[in-house]
Amino acid sequence: QVQLVESGGGLVQAGGSLRLSCEASGRAFSSYAMGWFRQAPGKERKFVAGISWSGGSTYYADSVKGRFTISRDNAKNTVYLQMDSLRPEDTAVYYCNTIIGNTNYWGQGTQVTVSS
Repeated sequence: QVQLVESGGGLVQAGGSLRLSCEASGRAFSSYAMGWFRQAPGKERKFVAGISWSGGSTYYADSVKGRFTISRDNAKNTVYLQMDSLRPEDTAVYYCNTIIGNTNYWGQGTQVTVSS
């Protein structure tokens, strides 16, 4: 079992920044790739960013490239999403994710609201 707990969401003005955190427990966190997804009201959940188990490789959706940065601290069992130059269209619930074997693990989500 893996438990993922997100934090750091909130209300911010356009152009501002937020840093999301996702703390994992229950399994060997450092062995697995991690990802961030988001879901806006009435829309499908979409990939935002991913990071390899070592942190050596990162991946981004085109919509956030150059504005968001994913990182991880394996000693703290935590993955981060630094979000800069936020836009109203970034408003969504942000979810932390990992896949272990055939099981998809999700956190409970954290709300990010960007006002114009």
